Formats: sequence, C-alpha cells, structure tokens
Amino acid sequence: MTNKLILFSIAAISLTACKKEAPKQDGPKPYPVVSVENKNIVGYDTFPASIEGRVNNDVRAKIQGYITQVLVDEGQYVTKGQPLFRLETNTLNETAAAAKAGIGAAESNIAAAQASVNAAQVEVNKLKPLVAKNIISDIQLQTAQANLSKAKAQVQQAIAAKQQASADYKGVAANIDYSVIRAPISGVIGKLPLKVGSLVGPTDQTPLTTISDTSQIFAYFSMNEKEYFNFLEKSEGASVPEKIKNLPMVELQLANGSIYPEKGRIEAITGSIDPLTGTIQFRVGFSNPQKLLSNGNSGSIRFPKNFDQVLVVPESATYEQQGIVYVYKVEKDTAKNVVVDIIDRIDNMALVKSGVKKGDKIVAAGIGGLKTGTAIKPQPVKFDSLVQSIKPKF
Repeated sequence: MTNKLILFSIAAISLTACKKEAPKQDGPKPYPVVSVENKNIVGYDTFPASIEGRVNNDVRAKIQGYITQVLVDEGQYVTKGQPLFRLETNTLNETAAAAKAGIGAAESNIAAAQASVNAAQVEVNKLKPLVAKNIISDIQLQTAQANLSKAKAQVQQAIAAKQQASADYKGVAANIDYSVIRAPISGVIGKLPLKVGSLVGPTDQTPLTTISDTSQIFAYFSMNEKEYFNFLEKSEGASVPEKIKNLPMVELQLANGSIYPEKGRIEAITGSIDPLTGTIQFRVGFSNPQKLLSNGNSGSIRFPKNFDQVLVVPESATYEQQGIVYVYKVEKDTAKNVVVDIIDRIDNMALVKSGVKKGDKIVAAGIGGLKTGTAIKPQPVKFDSLVQSIKPKF
C-alpha cells in the first residue's frame, strides 16, 4: 500500500511538470498614426532625353591631300573661319605656277593676234582707195579683208585661251585655299580621329572633326501615342502650336541626378509618329551660358504636375491586394482597412482621390502584421517628419 502511494505521488508530480504554462495575453500593440492632410504637391513626369548642340557641323576636306598640320585640340572653342587643318600643297603649287604661266602665254598670243589685226587693217585701208580708182582689182581688197577677219578671229581665240587659263589658275588657287581647312561655324571641337599624315578627301565617310555650337542646346525626348494624347488633352489651347506656347517651363535632370540650373521650353514637336518605335519626338531648348552641357550628354526632361490641396497619406500607410489599394483607418483604437483611390505617388506620399477625408486617423507604417478589426495603441506622429524619414531604396 505504501509503494502504491509513492508511485502515485511521482506520477502526479511528473504530470504537473509536463503541463505548459498558459501564455500571457498581450495588450494592444503601439502603431504610428497620422492624420490625413491636404497639401499643395508638385510632381514630375520624366522622359529620357538626349542632348545636342544648337548646330552640329561635320568638318570635311574639299580636296584630297595629306594632313600636314592639326592646328586645334579636342574640346577647344574655335571661331568661324579659324584654320583647323593644313593639307600638303606641293603638287597644287606646281599646277598653280603652270596655270599662271599659261595666262602669260595667252596674253602674249593676244598681243600678237592684235598686231596681226592692226597690220591687216592697214592693208585694207590702203587698198580701198586704189580699188575705188580702178588702179587694182577688187580681188586684192577682198583678200585683205579676209586676212583682217582671220586676224580678228585669232584675237578672239587668244582672249578665250586667256580666260580659260585664268579659270584654271583660279581653280588651282581655290584648291590651295581649300588646303587650309577652316571652321564653318563657331563652337567646340569634338573628337579628332585623324592625325598628321592621314590622307583625306571630300568623299571620306569619317569627318575630320565635328564642331558643336553649344551656346544653346536642344534636349530631345519621345512620348508613346498614349502619353502624347494624354499630353494633348491636358494642355491648354485649340491647336498643337497653341498648346506648345502655353506649356510651362520644364527641367533637365542630368546623368548624376542633379537639376540643371537653367529651365527649358518645349519648342517643337515632330509632325508624325515614328512607325518603327511608335513614338513622337519633342525638342526642348535650353540656354547654356556656362557651357556646362556638351553635345552627346544625356539626362531626363521633367514635366511639372501641380496638385492643389490634394489629400495625402504616407506611402508607407498603403498596401495593395489584387489591384486594390487599402489603408488602415483608426476608429476607437481599432484598425479597419478601407479602400482608397490613388491619383499618384510623389515623394513618399500617396495622393488620394477618395476613401478617406481630411482629419481621418490612419496607421502610418508597419502595417504588415495588421488585420482589420485589430485593436492598436495609437502613437501620434507628425506627417512631414514621417515622410521625410523614409529613405529611398536602390
């Protein structure tokens, strides 16, 4: 009997030890809560852009020859007419000397032909009175007159020969002048792919260099058809030129993320859709007084979007299920999910069209573990402080 009591006591103790302690019931968890506010918000639509100088001029040789001098360097600013390259002119100089000698020979031929005309004219003048008095026959006068006409024709031939010689000389002289390749416009020198000793000519596919006038630059960007028609609907004006005129100034975001200090204006839109890409191209003009921008730079055009007194909530307060966006509205310390219609998302804020109203309390962050009807402990936070504390993730 004693042994049975001992065994029963041991079993009771073991069962007690195996029992798990019942979990303690936790109270409502704290969550940051903000009030829905109205704000004036400026957002941007961005479009990738390529940047070009106002004028980009390929420099090519007008004659064939070997480069003997490169007179400029890459990135150098040059003025219109400034010498850039010199080509070898030895053969041209010889041709010019020969052409000049041809002019001299032609002038000598003119003088000789004119002397023959003078002599023939004297002969005709001498024979005319003798024929009139029947001293000599008319045949002699006719022969003299034929010689005069022949001499005059020789003068005209000699004059034509001089004109041809002069034209040849001018052509060679022009080619000698073309051997000095000058800047067609004022601007910045681009790459210099060809060096001294390179043979160049007017039919070369590769230009000697490119000069870019970057006193003003153009940024080119494109919209697809849907974006373009949305743009037309939102822009004021009855026609495309009128809409362009009424457009606000735009910004240029550079490749490093900084904003170019000068604002630009849309100046033109191409008149047709590119059939290959399905896009239409825009041109934006920017002044470039400090020459910060160069031909070939890239960036993004930013269109401003103004929202006046729009309802805003922190973007961290929203979540999406099956394409529907929700926030947790706080009523009597209880979180309840409500559907909201989002207009846009800008600077860590969601712009709301409907679903909440100004002054409504919503859970601002940490909503991953929430369910509708969950009791919470509201912790009020400032709207701006919360939004500004959110760092973008890259």
